[in-house]
Amino acid sequence: MKSEDRRDGIMQWLLAEGQASVDDLAARFAVSKMTIHRDLDELEQSGFLRKVRGGATVQSSARFESDYRYRQKMAADEKERIARAAAGLVEPGQTVILDDGSTAGRVGAHLLDLKPLTVITNNLGVITALAGEAGVNLIALGGQYSKKFNGFFGLVTDAALASLSADIAFLTASAIQGATAFHQEQEVVVTKRAMMQSAERSFLLVDRGKFDKRALHAFTPLSAFTGVLTGGALDPERARLMAESGARVSVAR
Repeated sequence: MKSEDRRDGIMQWLLAEGQASVDDLAARFAVSKMTIHRDLDELEQSGFLRKVRGGATVQSSARFESDYRYRQKMAADEKERIARAAAGLVEPGQTVILDDGSTAGRVGAHLLDLKPLTVITNNLGVITALAGEAGVNLIALGGQYSKKFNGFFGLVTDAALASLSADIAFLTASAIQGATAFHQEQEVVVTKRAMMQSAERSFLLVDRGKFDKRALHAFTPLSAFTGVLTGGALDPERARLMAESGARVSVAR
């Protein structure tokens, strides 16, 4: 097994279990403990985990949290409520854009009850789930595949979006600072902005854990969205800030 594949396997195990010992990892991947220590050192330096005595544990960080496997597991119940509420905004016959986010990806499953539909997406999970479904006209956006985000980005993706027009787009963000959405990757920001431009209406789907998080690149003010869907009531101060900024925030029940 290549070292890259083994380290990917280590991360998958940590995502599932939360922590693992060097002995267990060495046995699982049939390599020496020294090899596992080198793998863990490399992953720790990259910000993906934290080494502890005799093993490693999941390291919560902006870099690790951007990994789609981690995002799929975090705030799952809240994301499901948001996804159901988002699907409730769609009518049969419409054209829907879904971005690479784990919450937007959950919307895809609920859209099957609203066929016929056209779905435009760069999210490989959505592409895989909807491919071949009767009543779904699936437009898969091409581009450069990102394993980290499990989606497609770049010039080809953005050029395709510029030639398309949709009724509604469901987008996500890594962080909310003040009344602005942020993301840590500039290439992803460019694609999300292109999706907004291609849709008549756009909604931000964001769980409460994203508020007061930090990410490098400003995506767009929350007021630029038709609406913002979150999974729980905001505290009074944050609700006041949202109202003053012009952001239209709804809570998915």
